[in-house]
Amino acid sequence: MSKVCQITGKKAMVGNNVSHSKRRVKRKFNVNLFRKKIYLPDEKRWVYLNVSASGIRTINKIGVTAAIKKAKEKGFIDKI
Repeated sequence: MSKVCQITGKKAMVGNNVSHSKRRVKRKFNVNLFRKKIYLPDEKRWVYLNVSASGIRTINKIGVTAAIKKAKEKGFIDKI
């Protein structure tokens, strides 16, 4: 399972570790992901989603059904 948020589509980013002497070494910034069990009231069932912290805030702000609908339109969710 890849480290991608199913609501926002956030992925790992690449950057540099910079030491005190300013030497640069490549590193990866991973996403703050959680595996959340979310209830879908329309379908009357529970689903598991890999959601980032900002994805959880989005769900709380606009609602579960609207967030999932928007994620399906953008192609972040294949099937649930």
